[in-house]
Amino acid sequence: MTKSRIRCAIYTRKSSDEGLDQDFNSLDAQAVACAAYIASQRHEGWVAGKARYDDGGISGGTLDRPALQRLVADIDAGHVQMVVVYKIDRLTRSLADFAKLVERFDAAGCSFVSVTQAFNTASSMGRLTLNVLLSFAQFEREVTAERIRDKIAASKKKGLWMGGVPPLGYDPHPDPKTRGLVVNAEEAETVRTIFTLYDERCCLNAVMRRANEIGLRSKQHRFKSGRVQGGNLFSRGQIYALLRNPFYIGKIRHKTQIWDGQHEPILDEAVWQRIQEKLAAAGARPRRRKGPADRPGTTRVAPLMGKLRDDIGDRLTPTHTRRHGRQIRYYVSNRLITGGTDPQGWRLSAQALEQAVTDVISRHLVALAREHRICAGADLQQGNAVRDRVRHLADRLCDGTTDLLAAILADGCIEKHRMVLSLHAKTLAKALDLHPNAIDLSALSIEAPFALRRRGVEGKIIVGDRAPQPDRTLLRAISQAHAWVADLSGGKPLGEIAAATRHSESYIRTRAQLAFLAPAIQSAILEGRQPADLTLERIIRKPVPLDWDAQARVYGFAQDPRHP
Repeated sequence: MTKSRIRCAIYTRKSSDEGLDQDFNSLDAQAVACAAYIASQRHEGWVAGKARYDDGGISGGTLDRPALQRLVADIDAGHVQMVVVYKIDRLTRSLADFAKLVERFDAAGCSFVSVTQAFNTASSMGRLTLNVLLSFAQFEREVTAERIRDKIAASKKKGLWMGGVPPLGYDPHPDPKTRGLVVNAEEAETVRTIFTLYDERCCLNAVMRRANEIGLRSKQHRFKSGRVQGGNLFSRGQIYALLRNPFYIGKIRHKTQIWDGQHEPILDEAVWQRIQEKLAAAGARPRRRKGPADRPGTTRVAPLMGKLRDDIGDRLTPTHTRRHGRQIRYYVSNRLITGGTDPQGWRLSAQALEQAVTDVISRHLVALAREHRICAGADLQQGNAVRDRVRHLADRLCDGTTDLLAAILADGCIEKHRMVLSLHAKTLAKALDLHPNAIDLSALSIEAPFALRRRGVEGKIIVGDRAPQPDRTLLRAISQAHAWVADLSGGKPLGEIAAATRHSESYIRTRAQLAFLAPAIQSAILEGRQPADLTLERIIRKPVPLDWDAQARVYGFAQDPRHP
């Protein structure tokens, strides 16, 4: 009886591209071993395919690999019945990814075999063994990544350069055995010129234009592969990054820490510090004004600048736009300014965010003072005095004293479900007429519930217990809807209503349906008890359901529509 043919595909992978230019590399060695195994199974009907599926220089931690994608496509098309690899970690190092692949293979009637590990996915025992081995492979990959991160952190703490493309002004040490940088005199002069230009003009765009006029270029680097990167005119973002880089004063930054480096500085530390102060002042002042932002008697424009980060640790940066001649301020994730679009990036109303932070701090301090928990030591007489000072401080914060808010808030992080803030001990102690050591350390940390409801490109902020807040736009639309429905019921044509209100008929038609919302839902909107993301735009986007239960589900009322 003739065995049915099993078309086999050989898949090979190597994490790095080192040695791939050799005549016989690691991918070839894997392919030879797999081909020999397929030949040994010829009596079972195994036949090696002609196509090669090689991924060189790509990590096994991702499925986004060209050759793997071609292999999966051929499996779906029915051209492959068996995938042969040298080791299972050549296919993937992720247990979750492996489960996806095996499910995809099974759906297409394809199996998987490792030539150095005698099992395949055609049996349940083979799948169990594979899952165990892949768990260890994934563990090994994660531990290796942790070791690398720890090594980089320890090396930078010692001031060592960890490789990669050197910054403008430096070249790798001519001795390949020495890990370090030497100053490139020509590029160092370019760096000093850019710092001098900003010192004179205090405007990134002006510096960019002047740098391009005099022909200054970014760092040009040639990789071992022959690829050339850089050597272009400076962009505004590149100039800003250069001006902010402490590398030029002999230091190395690692995340939020800055350490003394082992390389020679290009700039004077006093010059670099002066530029940082000018950059901070330029970021705080409104763009429509000329001159410094921190003149005596002026109010701080963005009190939360440099204070908050979003849920992935990106800085929330102040920005603004103009609408109908009015300036509207925002705090946005920095990557939206420097890196383009990101659906997960945050764009928060500055006024709402500042008010939310102010309310959280005020409520926190007032609650602690009421319970005599501001001070580390218990003193009833002093506690009453502190309570009065805290109320005065909270009133000043709520009155919109932005300089006080900027001074008292040290830093904070806004995550998906909570806001975490830290207060300055010295500033708080001074405001309460206390010694900094008298402040209880627990009073300096605040954690409050936080919710962000998407409303278009912006986010609506909800912190702590939400107070009823009627939506004036929605209330006005409901009132108009009832008036228009009454006119229509009285026999007035839709065209006359549209002409009288100077709206189109479609405008009247889409908004008149608000009159048919459940009475309890309309009462909730009137009292401001509607869900935070329930807006006029959301309601008129689709026809309003006639069933009140359906309305409650669609518009986010968790309870019965009679009791929203």
